[in-house]
Amino acid sequence: MANEIEEKTVAQAEAAPRSEEARPSRGQGRRERPPRREEREEVQDEFEERVIVVNRSSKTVKGGRNFSFGALVVVGDKKGRVGMGFGKANEASDAIRKGGEQARRYVMNVPMFGSTVSHQVEARFCAARVLIKPASSGTGVVAGGGMRAVLELAGIQDVLAKALGSNNQVNVVKATFEALKKLRSKADVLAKRDVNAL
Repeated sequence: MANEIEEKTVAQAEAAPRSEEARPSRGQGRRERPPRREEREEVQDEFEERVIVVNRSSKTVKGGRNFSFGALVVVGDKKGRVGMGFGKANEASDAIRKGGEQARRYVMNVPMFGSTVSHQVEARFCAARVLIKPASSGTGVVAGGGMRAVLELAGIQDVLAKALGSNNQVNVVKATFEALKKLRSKADVLAKRDVNAL
């Protein structure tokens, strides 16, 4: 009886490695999973991205405090195209990514006269008011805060700008975009007046 048990254990021990060799290793015969979003290489586009402001808000709950972030992002190609987006998420990096994606969806064209704006314009958003004036060549971008980032990303090289009223960066940037929407090129004005040439 003891001899039979020993023979069985020896036979099982010899068969074990063979069964492991015959068994396919883990992962063989399966398709590899596609790379995650973080692992994919970021596609380089022509837009430059700048984060203007990141706001943090908190909500007090039973277990503690939950934080959420809002990021104002401006993108532009420095060739007359600029866009703005505001992203919200529970992580600052996700909020910035969402803001960048939204800004790329809402890109507008800025009419320019050489390296400056075509004419003086004033606009407001809530309590923020901005004034943008054309400047001679070599003046540079005379503006501050979020206005400077918007004007530089739009490709305007010579301009005089002033933020009046509220200094809330989000509202100042939105007022700047309202001002840029009011800009008209020479061709637009002539077409509206039904004039062929001056």
